[in-house]
Amino acid sequence: MASISNRYTQLIGIEHPIVQEGLGPFRTPKLAAAVSNAGGLGTVSMPGMPVDIDAGARTFREHIEEAASLTDRPFAVNIPVGVDHNGEVLPFTDTYIKTVLAAREADETLARQLRVMTTSAGFPGPYIQAIKDAGMIHQHKVGSTRQAVKSEEAGIDVVIAAGFEMGGHAPSKAVHTFVLIPSVTESVDVPVLLTGGARDGRGLAAALAMGADGVAMGSRFIASHENSDWHPNYIQALLDAVEGDDVAFDGVYGPCRGLRNNASKQLLAGGGLGPDGSAEKLSEVELMRWKIESMQLSQTDGDVENGLVLAGQVSSALHELIHIAEFVPAMAEEAAGILRGLASRLDASVMPN
Repeated sequence: MASISNRYTQLIGIEHPIVQEGLGPFRTPKLAAAVSNAGGLGTVSMPGMPVDIDAGARTFREHIEEAASLTDRPFAVNIPVGVDHNGEVLPFTDTYIKTVLAAREADETLARQLRVMTTSAGFPGPYIQAIKDAGMIHQHKVGSTRQAVKSEEAGIDVVIAAGFEMGGHAPSKAVHTFVLIPSVTESVDVPVLLTGGARDGRGLAAALAMGADGVAMGSRFIASHENSDWHPNYIQALLDAVEGDDVAFDGVYGPCRGLRNNASKQLLAGGGLGPDGSAEKLSEVELMRWKIESMQLSQTDGDVENGLVLAGQVSSALHELIHIAEFVPAMAEEAAGILRGLASRLDASVMPN
């Protein structure tokens, strides 16, 4: 089975330019290890924003070490850069980044596997040098060409360009992938990954045709046999979704995409969260925590009506669970076959009679 080797796979040390997106706020070590074992890049997500941040950091480190025990291949971590209204980085972001750096420093074997840190949401400026000094590859998720250029200029190694159709926290600029990706790839020289809308080899081939170096996927990997940590109700909700079932609402770091249910309707209506039915009764931090706990409610308890079910528009096209070990290399092979087929048809069309 053919692999697609390019500057991104060579930089990370993986077989296929296929990445599992950050999927917090819950457990993803098994899923991350499965994607890495299949030749892609798995990602361990942060475990939420608990009241006791130190306890959250210990949980995060446990998840990192669990992933390392399940694969001997490279994997990543994903940490959103949360900021308050004054632009100050929230404590959980600082703690989680330092937790990752400390874990690598304490274990050389772990450091060889945990090669990549992905940041998203706010700009990671205060941490770029520390991540670089630690010897990690730094990926940052952006939603606009301006943000991509700013990231490259600041020293980011890989840009993840996020189209508005993506699940979870979506870019505030609301630009979709087929507009965003070509603009980003023609504006920066670092490797670019497409995230938002990809689900198979056709999406990977399209990303490569637009100048990207690979794709990152969330919803497609959630709906997999290997995702045994998440509640079956959540996974089934994605498989049952049809076109139009997704909606964008105000998330933790900005716009967020998930399925229509009681929880997302509450946010869209701007109420139902406080003691008297008003979101305004919650402080900024309390509201943020409510949203994260609501996300976890659907993931852990399977309450897909009263918990936020994060999902991309691509969920409407997911109809069955996949086996990741088979899916990842097959996706790369499908993309390669599409590109070879297109090239051969073009060659044939210009051949003299």
